[in-house]
Amino acid sequence: MNNWLYTLYFVVIGIVSLITKEIVTFLMLGFVIIALHNINSTLKEMLKRMNEKQQ
Repeated sequence: MNNWLYTLYFVVIGIVSLITKEIVTFLMLGFVIIALHNINSTLKEMLKRMNEKQQ
């Protein structure tokens, strides 16, 4: 995922958190979403490498 998308996520989450006055909840949700996306990307890359080795 590109850095500009991370920035976009944080801006959107920041705006929503300011409107709803739940800053910590939305910031932690943003961190969790980014962490899960990184884990997913890593697992997809590992699967791709394993499939290339088998062929």
